[in-house]
Amino acid sequence: MTRIFTFLVAMILAAPVLAHEITVGDLQIIHPHIPQPAATAKAAGGFMAIVNNGSEPERLLGVESGVAMKSEVHESKVDANGVGTMTHVDFIEIPAGQTINLEHGGYHVMFMGLTGPLTEGEMHKATLVFERAGRVEIEFMIDPPVGQGEMDHSTMDHGTGG
Repeated sequence: MTRIFTFLVAMILAAPVLAHEITVGDLQIIHPHIPQPAATAKAAGGFMAIVNNGSEPERLLGVESGVAMKSEVHESKVDANGVGTMTHVDFIEIPAGQTINLEHGGYHVMFMGLTGPLTEGEMHKATLVFERAGRVEIEFMIDPPVGQGEMDHSTMDHGTGG
């Protein structure tokens, strides 16, 4: 029995951080998370997958959260010359029966003017605002800091004066 217990504890400790999700109506929101920014960061990026299991398209119109003075939906792009840009978008279209990934280098939530440090393992409440589904309460998990080669949003000003 001790060997089984030891094995189970070892498996739990070796497992990656568990993803979390919420299902509301036809929408499934999978692992909303923010990679832990530097303690002095003024901004951070938020990521997740949104599955639309419905027969009608849906739109993510916005995000509300107490972790920052301003939260917006953004899109990052790299043009043919390798120049990267990040812009605010009015909405993200989620076609019926499809999944949209909010991820590094594409659509994401931008938290600007962080109201305090974000520490790995914490959960922070937020509200996603959808065109059809309305307001959906979620929690962003603070994941380990961003890995090498990924865009670190914490060093960007994004018009917050920092």
